[in-house]
Amino acid sequence: MTPTNLKEYLNKLVQNQLHISTMIWGAPGIGKSSIVAQVAQANNLEFIDLRLSQLAPTDLRGLPVAVAGRSKKQGTSTWYPPDFLPQDGKGILFLDELNMAPPTMQGVAQQLILDRKVGAYEVPEGWFIWAAGNRKEDRASIFEMPSPLANRFLHLEINVDFDSFKVYALKNNFHEQIIAFLSYRSELLHKLDIQSHAWASPRTWEMASKLHYNQIDITPAVGEGASAEFNAFVALYKSLPDIDGILQGKGEKIDFPSEASTRYATAIALAIRGKNADEGLNGFQWLSQKATKEWVQLFAVDLIRQMQSKGQMGALGKLIKENKELQKFFKDFRDLVGII
Repeated sequence: MTPTNLKEYLNKLVQNQLHISTMIWGAPGIGKSSIVAQVAQANNLEFIDLRLSQLAPTDLRGLPVAVAGRSKKQGTSTWYPPDFLPQDGKGILFLDELNMAPPTMQGVAQQLILDRKVGAYEVPEGWFIWAAGNRKEDRASIFEMPSPLANRFLHLEINVDFDSFKVYALKNNFHEQIIAFLSYRSELLHKLDIQSHAWASPRTWEMASKLHYNQIDITPAVGEGASAEFNAFVALYKSLPDIDGILQGKGEKIDFPSEASTRYATAIALAIRGKNADEGLNGFQWLSQKATKEWVQLFAVDLIRQMQSKGQMGALGKLIKENKELQKFFKDFRDLVGII
């Protein structure tokens, strides 16, 4: 499933109070833990992220302490659970990198997942237990998950999906040139390079966006190959049409570029730089006169997402009602509503 599908599925588990242990599989760097954190935030749940590969069995089980006082239990010990495990409330206990943990650690985790308890500790009723791990083909240092443990989980596999990434990137203000480049070269969104320490993934492109905002080389984030292609793409920005002029309604004499990469950069720039519904309308009218429908559609999807984030949907809706051309376009592309 896509990241968007995964988020919807996990939200349904929470909303229907289905406390079924769930395992999320997927390549490193595609946002598994980030999605779970977003689900927790959206549902006002606490979120505890445990990296089991960094723990020893005693870290999870707790420490044995002698029973004090005079009682029948004198001379025995009890287990004091660690303070990082939830004690009350509601939340998501997320066991990340589960299959990177050695078999002994997975054995302790199995009791936590199956019985919702380990030693003297018991998981509070309001907590979900979810986990995540990488697959064999991801070349991660993993241990085989025992069949009894695997059989305790729902299994969800997440795949890289550019549309889901783009929604996230727009919402989180990724650099315009990063979004435009990956719209043009979406196959570079996730490209594992076993010969390099740095390689392209949604996680490293987020790092690259922060570096690029500060005019720092992105090679240490995404690797040499992706960085070289990105830098060549950025050079095209010198030949972009006057974006600000178009958004201000002064694009009559400006032509739509002929080269594909520059077209992507132009459409993305118009959608991201539009400050309000009026500028968005100017961008739409210019593109609808100068470009073919696929470019107008690409722009319109991103424009609506941007107008939503800027609180301009009411103003845009009013403009659509007043403009027959806009009405016809959105009637022809009703599927845009499902993309947003």
